[in-house]
Amino acid sequence: MQEDNFKVTPWEVSGRVDYKKLIQQFGTQKISKSILEEISRISQGRLHVMLRRDIFFSHRDLDLILKDYREKRGFFLYTGRAPSMGMHIGHLVPFLFTKWLQDVFNVNVYIEITDDEKFMRNQEYTLKQTSEWAHQNILDIIAVGFNPDKTFIFKDTEYIRNMYPLVTSIAKKLNFSQIKATFGMDASSNIGILFYPAIQIFPTMFEKKRCLIPAAIDQDPYWRLQRDLAESLGYYKAAEIHSKFLPPLASSDGKMSSSIPESAVYLSDPPKTVEKKIMKYAFSGGQATTELQRKLGADLRVDVPYQWLYYIFEENDGEMQKITEDYSSGRMLTGEVKKILAQKVNLLLEDHRKNREKAEENYTRFLYDGKLAKQMWEKIHS
Repeated sequence: MQEDNFKVTPWEVSGRVDYKKLIQQFGTQKISKSILEEISRISQGRLHVMLRRDIFFSHRDLDLILKDYREKRGFFLYTGRAPSMGMHIGHLVPFLFTKWLQDVFNVNVYIEITDDEKFMRNQEYTLKQTSEWAHQNILDIIAVGFNPDKTFIFKDTEYIRNMYPLVTSIAKKLNFSQIKATFGMDASSNIGILFYPAIQIFPTMFEKKRCLIPAAIDQDPYWRLQRDLAESLGYYKAAEIHSKFLPPLASSDGKMSSSIPESAVYLSDPPKTVEKKIMKYAFSGGQATTELQRKLGADLRVDVPYQWLYYIFEENDGEMQKITEDYSSGRMLTGEVKKILAQKVNLLLEDHRKNREKAEENYTRFLYDGKLAKQMWEKIHS
């Protein structure tokens, strides 16, 4: 979708995103109070911070997922990652939330690593590069803490032999007009990219249960295609739960990009680098001088350090409310907020690095020889 002031596609997000307009244009639903209450009950009152604060804000058929759970039919989770040279904080957000969902509902998680798409979409990349990035990104994903017996991580270029029979059935139901209209393809698009949506749709059919996809809302076009054809192949329409975008450091518009180092905090950034990036580049909604800040307070709508704290890094609602009141009133200065954020980010990354050091030991369990992984390699779709 593109409006005069913002753009949202699976490959580009720019401008100040109007999420109410996206709900209307994409035809999704706002997550209701009753849905939040049911998830809170199931999680024994430990509702995830990104649900409490409306960061995961929109859905398709989340009510049916909860109905299936209540009635003991169950469901499964599916998310993915296009490998890049380095993962940043924004990439980590959907995995943290997906892991929480796995813990709360005790369900299988399937994580697709789209090394093929990354290669086909970028002329300068080689398969060797995307394969190496995939390995490094998988270690970061494992470090999040997924259950190795209930999680299957797979690379498209490896698992394609098991995928291909059903992928061809999906592809047969998609035509060029649909792909062109949905993704803006043209005559210069290579045929691999034209075929790729069938591969991304495939994991929604790993089980004869409803699939729930936690992802940023820019990925919704893929699942609209899936919902058009799933029932004709004997599977459920995919359900979705959509997040807003964690903004880049340097602007409150758009989303974080790996190609702009100063806009992102990478999972590999050491503490001094994290602090420097936040203090130097994080866009502030505070006033130009201390005097004006004390008098007028900060504009929280555009203040990136505040938004990062609100999205994920300050989970304590009482502390967040205090920061909100103090910063907007002028009792707190921008530098103070940035220091709080830098400390919070470094704490998360310190834990992540420790977990990542152990991830190589469990690598094969998630991809090849864990309980769920073994089942999936033995399973041939037809």
